[in-house]
Amino acid sequence: MTPFKRILRNAMLRRSVCRLAADYIRLVHFSGRWRARGAEAPAALWDARAPFILALWHGQLMMLPRCWRQDVPFAMLISSHRDGELASSVIGHLGLGTISGSSRKSGAQALRTMMRRLSAGDCVGITPDGPRGPRRRASEGIISVARLAGVPILPVAASATRRRVLASWDRFSVALPFSRGTFVWGTPIRIARDADAAALEAARHEVENQLNALTDEADRLCGHAPMAPAPTSADGEAATRRNDDGGAPSPSTAERLRASR
Repeated sequence: MTPFKRILRNAMLRRSVCRLAADYIRLVHFSGRWRARGAEAPAALWDARAPFILALWHGQLMMLPRCWRQDVPFAMLISSHRDGELASSVIGHLGLGTISGSSRKSGAQALRTMMRRLSAGDCVGITPDGPRGPRRRASEGIISVARLAGVPILPVAASATRRRVLASWDRFSVALPFSRGTFVWGTPIRIARDADAAALEAARHEVENQLNALTDEADRLCGHAPMAPAPTSADGEAATRRNDDGGAPSPSTAERLRASR
């Protein structure tokens, strides 16, 4: 076990680390200059108090609080394993809510919570490639949730001129203080309740393609070369195993809940 993991086993030290992480993110946000492209898309939904699902890649979670309108209720779906608990604590310090769940553990409970929040007019956030990848490849779970809830998916990407990209599976981007940051918003993606398998797969591709295009544009605006998504195999599926204990609940979980309604 690494020294850092030993530290995180101590509840008091874990809370301190989360507070420090939140303070660092505040420093990055308030010391930088941030701009947004395509911001009329979320503004229209926020002004109408229309619920939607925010989609962003896992590697860009650090910038999330800076792009959200603070008076709009929001909860981010976070995996229930230990790393997810740390992320939930940090996000909570920054004033955003979280929903704990995964596709294997507590998937139905997480889905019910998201449905309640969306039905009440709140928004939820999902990382379609999280929490274990493959990087920048959208899973089917977010599509199932959007169809079941009858709400659109709105993608967003972020980048910063000064950053460190970690050697993690998601190439997590750590923005540095005094950066110039950019958010690039996409267009709403709507899934019909009666969508067949082909339409659902087309919607999954649209989420993935929009997010990748937005991410490349945000990086370009900040002076960075695009980072490639995880490679795919010959049959078009992501070469690495899709997430199996986090991210949006699996389509089968969504279908079971739908049948029980």
